[in-house]
Amino acid sequence: MRLQDKVALITGAGSGIGRETALLFAAQGAAVVAVDLNEASGEETVHAITNRGGRAGFVRADVSKAEDCRAMVDHAETTFGKLNVLFNNAGISHAEDDDAVNTTEAVWDLTFAVNVKGVFLGCKYGIPALRRAGGGSIINTASFVALLGAATPQLAYTASKGAVLALSRELATVHAREKIRVNALCPGPLNTELLMKYLDTEEKRQRRLVHIPMGRFGEAREMAYAALYLASDESSFVTGSEFTVDGGITAAYVTPE
Repeated sequence: MRLQDKVALITGAGSGIGRETALLFAAQGAAVVAVDLNEASGEETVHAITNRGGRAGFVRADVSKAEDCRAMVDHAETTFGKLNVLFNNAGISHAEDDDAVNTTEAVWDLTFAVNVKGVFLGCKYGIPALRRAGGGSIINTASFVALLGAATPQLAYTASKGAVLALSRELATVHAREKIRVNALCPGPLNTELLMKYLDTEEKRQRRLVHIPMGRFGEAREMAYAALYLASDESSFVTGSEFTVDGGITAAYVTPE
């Protein structure tokens, strides 16, 4: 049990990476606070955990709102007594996200409110709880596009994930002596609803796959195992990292200095 007696809060736990991570963390001994804006999907995650004998609770929260983020952290401490792991995973990719000319201000603002402000607020209220627990691990979901840029225009999303990397690096530096580790998980292209709604034809999927050395899309569960490592004491000397799990796409396209 790699997370025995730990309490983990996971945002965006109703689907994709968040759900797979919640299930895996619970199987590894953690009590899980599953947070999502979609109440039905969040409750499904909790039921899946408790039906397997795990411990979990659901909190409906909009991570772009301070009071909701304060409440989710309060729930973790009130229900399970502490907080050891904070996985700021919730994020959006807007269908109308495009280049600088065509992306509207509303799409830009919404994307940053969820993807960047949501991480900031999670840390704002989560870090004091981690301090009270004597330290812990923060994992922030970024993306490989923050390192490479996206050939298909999605400017707000790409810029927001770059901001998550910068935020994570600074928090890691500031809080390292408090035994609080902060890392950014950078997934490559995944077989999840978030991406497949864009790659909705075989032609589109093959155009993306040609850039991935492993020749396939990643799975949400593979990201969950990466998060498990970052959450566990096995990664006790890992902080401030861009933890890239991308099938080799950045290795193939980043030019060595």
